[in-house]
Amino acid sequence: MIWRIAMVVFGAWIAGFALFWLTLGKPLDPARKTDGIVVLTGAPGRIDRGLTLMHANAAKRMLVSGVDRDVRPHELAIQYREAKLFRCCVDLGWQAVDTRSNAEETAEWVRDHRYKTVRLVTSDWHMPRARLELAHLLGPGIELVGDPVPSNPRFLTLFGEYHKYLVRSLALMLGAG
Repeated sequence: MIWRIAMVVFGAWIAGFALFWLTLGKPLDPARKTDGIVVLTGAPGRIDRGLTLMHANAAKRMLVSGVDRDVRPHELAIQYREAKLFRCCVDLGWQAVDTRSNAEETAEWVRDHRYKTVRLVTSDWHMPRARLELAHLLGPGIELVGDPVPSNPRFLTLFGEYHKYLVRSLALMLGAG
């Protein structure tokens, strides 16, 4: 009996990982409008995607969450050649150091701006957990849409992220958020 239960659990775990891997999302249409865009730092292409969306008028403002404390707005503006856009419409968040604190920083920004719709930009492999964390803190009154940046994650990256997602899902279900 224990052997059968173990096999069912193992099969569900394998199937869940396969589903996680095979359902990495695709970027949304830039025409999809939201009040704000949130970009989580950490991998190439994320800030670029956010800036592309801002140029497409996909949102009013953008938050870049998880910026290193030593980085200043004018440095990013110069790096991305976007001085005007950074002055008017891009906020930098220096408080976040991980996915959970990205969600906390973002939820505060969303509340401060009274946004009702938010587009989350992060890597495709990171999207499920980032979206889980943020949706938990935003609650049901805010529409959250994911806009994953395609990547080519290593197997171990996906494997680790899948387990982080499982652990956080379980923790949130048990009320240990």
